[in-house]
Amino acid sequence: MRKGSNIVFLLGYLLVSYICSCSAFYLPGLAPVTFCEKGKGGEDCKSEIEVFVNRLDSVESVLPYEYDVFDFCKDPSERRPSENLGQVLFGERIESSPYRFQFKEDVKCELVCQRTYKKDKEEDAKKLDFLKMGMQLNYQHHWIIDNMPVTWCYDVEDGQKYCNPGFPVGCLVTKEGRTKDACVINAEFNKKNTFYVFNHVDIKIIYHSGESEGWRGARLVAATMEPKSFKETNDKPTCDSSTPMEVPVMFSNDLSISYTYSVMFEENNSIKWASRWDYILVSMPHTNIQWFSIMNSLVIVLFLSGMVAMIMLRTLHKDIARYNQVDQADLIKLLSPHGKSTQLYEDAQEESGWKQVHGDVFRPPRKGMLLSVFLGQGTQIFIMTFITLFLACLGFLSPANRGALMTCAVVLWVMLGTPAGYVSARLYKTFGGEKWKTNVLLTALLCPGVVFADFFLMNLILWVEGSSAAIPFGTLVAILALWFGISVPLTFVGAYFGFKKAAIEQPVRTNQIPRQIPEQSFFTKPVPGIIMGGILPFGCIFIQLFFILNSIWSHQMYYMFGFLFLVFIILLITCSEATILLCYFHLCAEDYHWWWRSFLTSGFTAVYLFIYAVHYFFSKLQIIGAASTFLYFGYTMIMVLIFFLFTGTIGFFACFWFVNKIYSVVKVD
Repeated sequence: MRKGSNIVFLLGYLLVSYICSCSAFYLPGLAPVTFCEKGKGGEDCKSEIEVFVNRLDSVESVLPYEYDVFDFCKDPSERRPSENLGQVLFGERIESSPYRFQFKEDVKCELVCQRTYKKDKEEDAKKLDFLKMGMQLNYQHHWIIDNMPVTWCYDVEDGQKYCNPGFPVGCLVTKEGRTKDACVINAEFNKKNTFYVFNHVDIKIIYHSGESEGWRGARLVAATMEPKSFKETNDKPTCDSSTPMEVPVMFSNDLSISYTYSVMFEENNSIKWASRWDYILVSMPHTNIQWFSIMNSLVIVLFLSGMVAMIMLRTLHKDIARYNQVDQADLIKLLSPHGKSTQLYEDAQEESGWKQVHGDVFRPPRKGMLLSVFLGQGTQIFIMTFITLFLACLGFLSPANRGALMTCAVVLWVMLGTPAGYVSARLYKTFGGEKWKTNVLLTALLCPGVVFADFFLMNLILWVEGSSAAIPFGTLVAILALWFGISVPLTFVGAYFGFKKAAIEQPVRTNQIPRQIPEQSFFTKPVPGIIMGGILPFGCIFIQLFFILNSIWSHQMYYMFGFLFLVFIILLITCSEATILLCYFHLCAEDYHWWWRSFLTSGFTAVYLFIYAVHYFFSKLQIIGAASTFLYFGYTMIMVLIFFLFTGTIGFFACFWFVNKIYSVVKVD
């Protein structure tokens, strides 16, 4: 037990140290790097600028690939910076590249390497075929300079400029003359049935000089590039050829591709180092639409929530006031044939039936074991989500801090096994359950096991396809160690304290014989009520959901965590009020089976999420291939399950509080 406690303490110490070392500003935990001209700086001033390359991805495929797979120029002293857990889970594979240059030394048409493909070599043919596949599916480079993405900025509609944190490998002109967007930038890309590879980049590095502020050196504040294609005919490239580098569809002749670059430096003291990501984030597409849509959704949801709350308060206040008027004196007057209290009592009983089921409303639900397990896991996910979004709002988990969001979420989930075990055990004991061992094991293993099994299956597909997103075996072992070594023991600790506490005391007693439920109308039956219950919560999140799906599948940066946290609060309120409202209607119809219904009513929002994900796949994405399709829906199912537990738990506890509240303030005879 002491060894396990030490492990928990160590992980907790590392998490606290990570958070405390963060700054609430631009890039938490990372100090700026100062650059100086070669021979003019000290030990704390660098002169060489390195370009790191990340994995290549595509909007037409879920399968990312490492940089080396495409046979680009490789760094002979290949170095890989340490990657955190979040980066590994997201498939980031950062490595050094042969692109290096000195600070403030402009370079014109520098040759990096030359790749030659022989038509009679099968290995060369495979390499070239893979490169052409990358161009056909519009795979994108992702380069990094000083932890800044090297962006490709170009004009879009309405005179706005969009800075893409990546640039394409090349493009294809089909037999019919159709082209990808990348081919539009050059009018020379006009030969049908031909690939054009971008083998040259013009890099511009913008720096902020410290001389104006009294400190030596400079800091990089932007790195942009423009991809080009040149066909070089000799060993000394000039990068001024009017003929682009063609790669024919049919590999019939030997082919040589020269990769070159040019770099220039520009001083701009108006851009501060702390705000150097602004030009990327501000230029993201649909930013204005997102602001307007979020505010519009906020107003609508707040209005609806206010209406629901007002109706509930007024109706309940009226019901409780009428019931409480029937006191003991009124009951005595029932013997009087002309007593007005008799009519008052009968009217109160007839108008609302929720008090009539007071002897059955707290009857333990069927499958109470499974419900308690779901609620324990949902509590763990809810707390994890709240803390993660709160830290992201403070700037700790900005896009500049790569992988921090996922790392934080995983570590928090592992550390929050105790509340999951406690909630599950306490509710299971309240339901009258006695199989505590089964309860705690299911809480620790059921839902995480389903997620891990799905994740492992997806990882097998990625491994077979040779994708960089395939999680290494060592990382899988580490995840299992976190799960069984920390999360499971903490779940047992929480369950111990949960079973040790007394069961939750109910405000009214439960009758021994169940009351018969009268015939229900269509709208008070379980299925229609559950289906209607998820509409309002989904309506307040689908706009944010669109941008979140864009960030995942269209590889766009998501950075508006403040609005996401606001939508999270709105979702919390909406799930609670919608579930309470429907629960009240069902109790008035004398249907006291509210335990599972409250969980499923708000949890049904996850079904709408799945339907929207299917719509997004067919209407917005251009994903092709069986493997990519299977991966998309496999990862979507993980999202749906987590969201189901999350929203269902919110609805259940809101309804649990509501039912306890109304039955504790009325007089029950």
